Amino acid sequence: MRRLAATGYKPAELGIFKDDAPEIAYIRKTLEKRLRALIEEGSEWLIISGQPGVEWWAAEAWNGLRAEYDHIQLAVLEPFLEQDSIWPEHVRTAYAELKQSADYVDAISKRPYVNPSQLKAKNDFIISHTDALLILYDEEQEGVPRYMLASAERRQQSDHYPVYTIVPEDLEETVREEAEREWDG
Repeated sequence: MRRLAATGYKPAELGIFKDDAPEIAYIRKTLEKRLRALIEEGSEWLIISGQPGVEWWAAEAWNGLRAEYDHIQLAVLEPFLEQDSIWPEHVRTAYAELKQSADYVDAISKRPYVNPSQLKAKNDFIISHTDALLILYDEEQEGVPRYMLASAERRQQSDHYPVYTIVPEDLEETVREEAEREWDG
């Protein structure tokens, strides 16, 4: 399992509207724990589409693990050119920094946004070019990640394709662990 895709909710889908929201630290910590385990199992590449939210936080956690695992690499496979063109300036700046930290950056569709089929093509391309998917998803709260999950489930019908899901209980466990760590101080 060398190539790992990661996805999940956009910030607004999680009720996060500020870049310094405390929830982000817990999400990032949960992602870091799961990514560390997957690196130990052989993951070398993390592949994201560059969508703000869980994908960015996974990339940040991955980059933080590079000090321990200097062989790991990050790829950003954008669904189309200029994906960030309608984002606010501060988001575009953060995205540019994320892309600079990546070992590989490319756009799947070599033209700007035309229609939603480019997003489906992105999901199918990433799933077909990876060995497993890490997804933060709650079946009771649909959102953007359901589309990549659907692509992974289609692949599972003909191929062994592991899907590692982070659920709300995993996040709650991280919150408890961090509270205990602070309490033990």
